[in-house]
Amino acid sequence: MSYVTFYVLFVVSAQTVTLLHMLYLRRNHSTILAWFMVILMFPFPAFILYFIFGNRKIRQKSKKSTLMLHEQHQPNPAPLNPIETVLASHAIAGTTVGNDIQLYFDGVDAYNVLLHEIMNAQESICISTYVLKNDSTTKVILDALTQKAAEGIDVKLLIDAVGSYSLYFWQRPLREFRDAGGKAVFFMPILKHPLKNYINLRNHRKIYLFDERIVLTGGMNLGEKYLGSTPVKKRWIDMIFRIEGEAVFSYVEIFMADYGYASGEKRVARKRETISAGINAIQVVPSGPDMRSDALYETLLSAIHSAVQRVWIVTPYFVPDETILRALIIAKHKGIDVKLITPCTSDHWIADIGRSSYMREFEENGIEVLLYNGNMLHTKALLLDDYAVMLGSVNVDNRSLFLNYEVVSFVYSTSVIVAMEHWIKELIAHSSLGMKKGSKKRVILENFMRIFSPQL
Repeated sequence: MSYVTFYVLFVVSAQTVTLLHMLYLRRNHSTILAWFMVILMFPFPAFILYFIFGNRKIRQKSKKSTLMLHEQHQPNPAPLNPIETVLASHAIAGTTVGNDIQLYFDGVDAYNVLLHEIMNAQESICISTYVLKNDSTTKVILDALTQKAAEGIDVKLLIDAVGSYSLYFWQRPLREFRDAGGKAVFFMPILKHPLKNYINLRNHRKIYLFDERIVLTGGMNLGEKYLGSTPVKKRWIDMIFRIEGEAVFSYVEIFMADYGYASGEKRVARKRETISAGINAIQVVPSGPDMRSDALYETLLSAIHSAVQRVWIVTPYFVPDETILRALIIAKHKGIDVKLITPCTSDHWIADIGRSSYMREFEENGIEVLLYNGNMLHTKALLLDDYAVMLGSVNVDNRSLFLNYEVVSFVYSTSVIVAMEHWIKELIAHSSLGMKKGSKKRVILENFMRIFSPQL
């Protein structure tokens, strides 16, 4: 058998097996096309990689159990808005109203509040992060966590193995923390049964819990480029927010489910007490492979279609699927104020090329594309009319919406919505409107990359 014949037979066989598998999983046509193209160009490695990276919802005996959030003590008595209506049909825990929420847009402020909560914790500290760098900022944070562990505080650290791959392969910075009694585990370790661990499905959630009563969450990972004791010239533009109140219990459940899966440790049930710390209405929504459905994705679509005034999107990476793209274009045609605020240049050049085709289509339909000209913009936020703002770890791309473990909070409080509106306007004031005209070669490359958008 000649090499050419073998090559053709392998490609046809690989595509057939892949097609049957994707049809069985009911994958969409764009995903099927993307994998077909990859297998056609790189048949041998791509066929193997498909069964590592191609699965979205985990289906195996050793899988992470389905995450179900329980209703809290103070359900919101008000009529359901378009977001709550869709989430209710997916059995997502409802809105709680007794919450205090504080927003932190500055890396120094975020660092100070994080250390303050660490040092004031009395019973437990639970931290989940995608990136944990080994730098001067995290050394102070790890030293503080080590001190609390030595004092007898229950300190748990959950780190994504891919997001923090350098720390995963060189864990010496965690030695003193572990020796003091702290617990540090990696989510889906790279070298431990990679075919079973679904290396493509990463824990992108950022959850910093203190005494199961206070949570810091948002888009900030742990490292100097996100936060620190002093201003840094190249620090990314990002935010975290602090919640105290009933909504915290949802974050506790999410963290414990993730940590339990990674560590094998069973959680000892604790009696809950009603916590009323403010007047803000918040609904916590996880998404990812541990959810039975794509509740967050459906919610975003519903909110876009239901919008009557505005849909403002702040995201570092913008590679939407066709349905969300069409929904936003239709919203613009209805007269809705649709804005996309994204970095002029992100930290991933492939994502920048991949997003360009969608952004040009936005501009062709009159949607404002605002390119932020400052440091890397890493904040994720979605402002919907005057009734809701979504804050958390989710980017508007296929990876966040369909592959990663994520968590967001929908905040239905006027004061928070107004604060986010003012902050976004500050971003807009430092942004340029519209993309530069691309050469024919550039446009062809951008449109070609659209084929692979489900994998970006």
